[in-house]
Amino acid sequence: IKVKISVDRQKREATVDFTGTSPVMKNNFNAPEPVARAAVLYAFRVMVEDMIPMNAGCLRPINIIIPEGCMLKPTYPAAVVAGNVETSQHVTNALFGAMGAMANAQGTMNNLTFGNKQYQYYETICSGSPAGRMNSGRGFAGTSGVHTHMTNSRLTDPEVLELRFPVLLEDFHIREGSG
Repeated sequence: IKVKISVDRQKREATVDFTGTSPVMKNNFNAPEPVARAAVLYAFRVMVEDMIPMNAGCLRPINIIIPEGCMLKPTYPAAVVAGNVETSQHVTNALFGAMGAMANAQGTMNNLTFGNKQYQYYETICSGSPAGRMNSGRGFAGTSGVHTHMTNSRLTDPEVLELRFPVLLEDFHIREGSG
């Protein structure tokens, strides 16, 4: 994933250009264009301290260039199942890197899936946010057991999981010392 961000302070506009990103992949890591646009919206929204309403105007000052035929703008019959779960995290990391922000996540959504013809289940597993150092030089520890960036979703309650699927949850906890 290649991205270049240009900012015109006078016009109060930015251009996010994904030119140079890999072509459509033969695997399932292609991401539909709305996934890439959502990652851009998320990254810019996180970087702005002011309260900005989340509405159609949010992306108006941002020109997003996603070339035809790249993995972020695939066409049928390209597989895209990992685009929302894996590729979106990497798009977000690339955007933060281009902005010079120390905000990378673990680089994957860490998910659990199981199922058969009758039942299908998918859950993103929270891992944590990385540690780092502020401009002032003060360091900070990362956090455990939280979703970051594009995984920012809620876990299914254990009771709901057991009610909807033929499973019994025996243990639900943060695995200490797992990295």
